[in-house]
Amino acid sequence: MSTVKAANLQSTGSGAPAFKNSSGTEIGQLCKAWVNFNGDGTVAIRDNFNVSSITDNGTGDYTVTFTTAMASADYCVTGGASDTGSGAGYRWLGIGSNHHSDFSKTTSSVRVQPVYTSSDKNDAAHVYVIIFGA
Repeated sequence: MSTVKAANLQSTGSGAPAFKNSSGTEIGQLCKAWVNFNGDGTVAIRDNFNVSSITDNGTGDYTVTFTTAMASADYCVTGGASDTGSGAGYRWLGIGSNHHSDFSKTTSSVRVQPVYTSSDKNDAAHVYVIIFGA
């Protein structure tokens, strides 16, 4: 088995480098975008990759905008949210839920909504969003 050590890895094409087994079958992908942000009070990005901004659309309703757009809107979104201090708890991160009619997912952004139940959007002190796909 070989170990590759490099300061930079660059694809020869426009996409991310592919991870393949010895038969040439793709066995993994890199995360396309991720963000850790404060969603309570003044919204602020703590750290990110490929996220240019967060928009606060109202209580428990945020739009994550990508620096570089996805190739299609068929990407996968996952994440979570939590609070700190009194009444701390973990929350679902509603993405494309039938409970929220204002959901939108495009190649340039995704709208996310931390919820305690299927119908209550809530601000959260810590919101985490991760994007995989095209």
